[in-house]
Amino acid sequence: MTDVEIGMGRTARRSYALEEISIVPSRRTRSSADVSTAWQIDAYRFEIPFLTQPSDAIVDPATAVAVGQLGGLGVLDGEGLWARHGDPAAVIAELIEVALEAQDDATVTVALQRAYRSPVQVDLLTEAIRTLAAGGSTVAVRLSPQNAATLAPAAIAAGVELLVIQGTIVSAEHVQQGSEPLNLKSFISDLDVPVIAGGCTNYQTATHLMRTGAAGVIVGTGSGAASTTDAVLGIDVPMATAIADAAAARRSYLDETGGRYVHVIAAGDMNSSGDIAKAIACGADAVMLGEVLAESETAPGAGWYWPATAAHPALPRGNAVPTGTGEIPLAQLLNGPAVDAAGRSNLFGALRRAMAKTGYSDLKAFQKVGLSVVS
Repeated sequence: MTDVEIGMGRTARRSYALEEISIVPSRRTRSSADVSTAWQIDAYRFEIPFLTQPSDAIVDPATAVAVGQLGGLGVLDGEGLWARHGDPAAVIAELIEVALEAQDDATVTVALQRAYRSPVQVDLLTEAIRTLAAGGSTVAVRLSPQNAATLAPAAIAAGVELLVIQGTIVSAEHVQQGSEPLNLKSFISDLDVPVIAGGCTNYQTATHLMRTGAAGVIVGTGSGAASTTDAVLGIDVPMATAIADAAAARRSYLDETGGRYVHVIAAGDMNSSGDIAKAIACGADAVMLGEVLAESETAPGAGWYWPATAAHPALPRGNAVPTGTGEIPLAQLLNGPAVDAAGRSNLFGALRRAMAKTGYSDLKAFQKVGLSVVS
């Protein structure tokens, strides 16, 4: 890809966001009834290629079960409010009350930090995981790289089937002064469950994460209207290019290993069903959604959304933002019928229709659809 000179002796790579590209139909159309959106990672099959962001605003154990029943994968935050408080619903109600009355974002940030200041309690984490497991859906829990080694054994013993190790940016080895670095390759090899790891932003970091033995790699930082990662850290990820880079890393790694396929999971800047379709078209196997799910009537945040990074004790990188009334049935939000023409509901019915309009019957084939740059 072309580098652009931004000053004497300094260049930058030209890259593209999802909003800068468009899908180009070029084949015979087909009926959407003949299209499959099924996705399988390791031994786990899902009818729609979808994971939730592990935000307490959109996922509690009951919601994770409901997502599973509708064909997706709900990811519970193993370091969130359900692992810190005996009555997390009351804590969220207090947060929403503060957010409704606050005159500025700083007031809400302080309330979020206070709510997440309580330490993670293994017994509460275990209870939440067992509640999720009792619902019969696939059990997925997110842990940070900093705490994965400490919390993973208890989480897996409680019933976790897919472990998600997620941070804003995750590398194959996490170095932490005063303690042993977390080497993901060694860590993953010792586990009895598949691991999804990320985020990453380019070909090199995606390749390194794939070599750790991860079953899936998260691409992106979960950016959106609630995220301030760009403002705070100067890190922004043009998702179309990042996904395409990770897909190229997947192909190279497939050749390198003689057939080991690692799934690419897009996370960030997907605000509509059209963005989901474009992410898959760029090479993603599945998408990780956050803010758009806050409009579901089952979301604990009742129409509010905040990323996990919003409560960081030293450097918050997100805000609590209102997204709607929180009254759309989850089934309708995911599988339709749509409540409006904005692409914010019937998300995967729209993906199925996009695949049908372009003549593709499965997700893997749809990754070869034509694309154009529109801006």
